[in-house]
Amino acid sequence: KIFIINGIILTSSSLLIRGAGLIFNIYVANKVGQEAIGIFSLVMSVYSFAITFATSGISLACTCIVSEEFAKNNFSKGITAVKTCIFFALILGLSASFLLFLLAPIISSNWLNGNVSNIPIYSISLGLPLISISAVIGGFLTSIGKSYKSAFAQCIELAIKIFATYFLVSFSITKGIDAICTSLIIGDVISELFSFLLNFIFYIIEKRKFKLSRSYNKELNIKIFKIAFPVAFTSYIRSGLSSLKHFLIPIRLQASGLNYSLAISKYGLINGMVMPVINFPIVFMSSYSMLLIPEFSTYLAQKNYKAINFISNKIFRLTSAFSFCICSIFLFFSNELGLAIYNNLESGFYFKILAPLIFFMYMDNIIDSILKGLNKQFGVMCCNILDLSVTICFIYFLLPIYGIKGYIISIFISEILNFFVSLFQMIKYSKI
Repeated sequence: KIFIINGIILTSSSLLIRGAGLIFNIYVANKVGQEAIGIFSLVMSVYSFAITFATSGISLACTCIVSEEFAKNNFSKGITAVKTCIFFALILGLSASFLLFLLAPIISSNWLNGNVSNIPIYSISLGLPLISISAVIGGFLTSIGKSYKSAFAQCIELAIKIFATYFLVSFSITKGIDAICTSLIIGDVISELFSFLLNFIFYIIEKRKFKLSRSYNKELNIKIFKIAFPVAFTSYIRSGLSSLKHFLIPIRLQASGLNYSLAISKYGLINGMVMPVINFPIVFMSSYSMLLIPEFSTYLAQKNYKAINFISNKIFRLTSAFSFCICSIFLFFSNELGLAIYNNLESGFYFKILAPLIFFMYMDNIIDSILKGLNKQFGVMCCNILDLSVTICFIYFLLPIYGIKGYIISIFISEILNFFVSLFQMIKYSKI
């Protein structure tokens, strides 16, 4: 019952958050155009890699350890784990900020083709320590069944982000792509600050409910390291390959004969406009998939394999039915969606082409969460690394020959490969 109630709360808040976020993204995309969205997507791939370095699996370690210790009624040890994870997160966040600050000139001139200055990259570095600590606290709140507090912080974060970004973009819309990207990043950093403050207040409130021990726990540090290090190491590779993939797409599209402006516009249309809409309905499942991680961690600690098998089967069936319904909507109403959302048929064309992938994408999201709850994080990351490596090869060789068609083929290969490798692991470890 607690699982279902928390899922409803998280789904409702996520629907509000992601729905408002999607509407705002559509507004921004229609306002600034495909080329600006394409360049901003490249900047966000840098942001994503920096966040990966700043968090480094610490949030997942916090969720798993706290769930396990609380299931054993070791509350003091669980809170000690949270405090240790916050300390590690602060160190990692500051390190990520420092490195990004140093590398900003190289990133802007070489990776972003000189389309933006160093300022957006400098702006990204400001929010990394806040993001890393917020991620740990969010994992803690989820593991103790207080997800609604984290969801509330996310709602406030989105509201501030929309207000700040709207205000900043309205002043920078006529000043070029660099000013637009800077405004979008600064708006995000401002919202992260408010989210961090709220999460930290919630953490202080929850921590006071438990009696704490101040003894140093070397065993706990080793446990955090054992969970976080494999995740961090594979995350660096995965996120690095993901960033490489995104930067490679417009470059290889240019090799097919498109100029840079058209190549980045096509990339912006598919990656920054079409894919977010296709991924939006997953909000109805993503909250439950997040809750599956501490849920399965608890069952694993209790050796309750019957519950693992029962929930795996149930969630698998529900996700299958849901994904087929969403796939049908995008397949049969693609033109109507393209006109209603972006006022053009080109986006509708890509909605129809990419609709069959919805089943594989949604199912893979659930399977990954189950595997993480079963402490198979390393296997999930290896699957993602394999997927990205294969996709980069296809992007490198197909795009110069087939252009945008080659990019679509590479997306299909990526999602289907990821799904089947994840499914194989799930069958192996849960005996579903």
